[in-house]
Amino acid sequence: MTPHDPPFQRLATARSLLLTPFGLDESHLARVLDLIGTGGVDDADAYFQFTRAEGWSLEEGIVKSGSFGIDQGVGVRAVKGDKTAFAYSDDISEASLMDAAATVRTIGASGQSRRVRRGSGQNSKAKPGWALYPPIDPIASLGSADKVALLERVEQYARAKDPRIVQVMASLAAEYDVMLVARLGGQIAADVRPLVRLSVSVIAEQNGRREVGSSGGGGRYELGYFSEELARRYVDEAVASALTNLEARPAPAGEMSVVLGPGWPGVLLHEAVGHGLEGDFNRKGSSAFTGMIGQRVAAKGVTVLDDGTLADRRGSLNVDDEGHPTQRNVLIEDGVLKGYIQDAMNARLMGVKPTGNGRRESYAHIPMPRMTNTYMLAGERDPLEIVGSIKKGLYATNFGGGQVDITSGKFVFSASEAYWVENGKIQYPVKGATLIGSGPESLKKISMIGNDMRLDSGVGTCGKEGQSVPVGVGQPTLRIDGLTVGGTA
Repeated sequence: MTPHDPPFQRLATARSLLLTPFGLDESHLARVLDLIGTGGVDDADAYFQFTRAEGWSLEEGIVKSGSFGIDQGVGVRAVKGDKTAFAYSDDISEASLMDAAATVRTIGASGQSRRVRRGSGQNSKAKPGWALYPPIDPIASLGSADKVALLERVEQYARAKDPRIVQVMASLAAEYDVMLVARLGGQIAADVRPLVRLSVSVIAEQNGRREVGSSGGGGRYELGYFSEELARRYVDEAVASALTNLEARPAPAGEMSVVLGPGWPGVLLHEAVGHGLEGDFNRKGSSAFTGMIGQRVAAKGVTVLDDGTLADRRGSLNVDDEGHPTQRNVLIEDGVLKGYIQDAMNARLMGVKPTGNGRRESYAHIPMPRMTNTYMLAGERDPLEIVGSIKKGLYATNFGGGQVDITSGKFVFSASEAYWVENGKIQYPVKGATLIGSGPESLKKISMIGNDMRLDSGVGTCGKEGQSVPVGVGQPTLRIDGLTVGGTA
């Protein structure tokens, strides 16, 4: 690795923000980890983070709120068996590090799991990782006046689209996140993670009825990513959704065939299937997919991946939060379960290798196996053919919230945009449709897979055990037979 390699440059940036200003270098990190290691632990790490975040929000033509914040700190972890001792602090100093190390060493040696907040190596081997996005500060990529002007143009364009648009909300967010992780054994890795997002919501009103439409997107870019063309596309999608819902009728209920559109509807796959393939749930035996590697869990043709190596995607990482390079992990191949996604601890306990899926919300949280970009590969069917195959059923193109039980795999999802189909023809939009089923069973009921696989526009956020991380989802058009639809008709 040379000074011109992206991993070296990221490490230099992380050192300049997280070590040098506090009089630290790799020798201090080595002493901290050596101290923890004398406690007879299986693993240990120190995770440093610097985050600068900014947000702008516009409503009724004026900027209603703005925010800017800087956070930094370090989390120190010791792992023994399946027990984790963890201490964190927003004070980055040698004294704070040694204090945290002594704390987790004591707890780790006693075999307890505990999380503690503390006060407000020379032999390092750098992990290479990828170069999936530029190491830039997106906040500095556009001036404040230009950020406000972008939101104003979004608002003006949305109102000009249709007189029924009575309210427009637009927001712009940017984040500059720098991390450095040092592990027991001398490994060290760093990453510089830009993240931007533009969101648009509109309210349409007609004859006393009001409906909402939303759109947006982003990824690991600078703010110049939001071109005039892209911003207008978000507005077009939000307005079209709101106007469509003004015409929506109550959704029929019952068991029926359901066609899911491409892209964001993959959130159902993420929730109903993806979480069940995370290593911790399977190690503990609490997933519906536990012990099923090598067995058929889905219809033929169904291939599901979790891929953290897609360039510029919201869920992608050069290295995960334990310093492992992300991977393209095949979870289900042609209907057969191939593996789970793993962090370091669960991989060690299950006798497999980490998959680059150790993720944490911040330095104040412990890592756990989490998804990155989870999607299903395309099939061979024309999407129009799939919709045309429905005698009576639902065509859902967008989703709102949902709930999933990991152990049983049962889910409930609300469709925010859906249509009633009869004899292969879309009849009218419907409102209030809720999809009810089981993730493992639904995989087996997929009867047609489209050739139009699409990733979402860059809006996904995943929650697990109180931690939120950015993710991506995707899928082609799918036909699932025998789903229960809870409706309002």
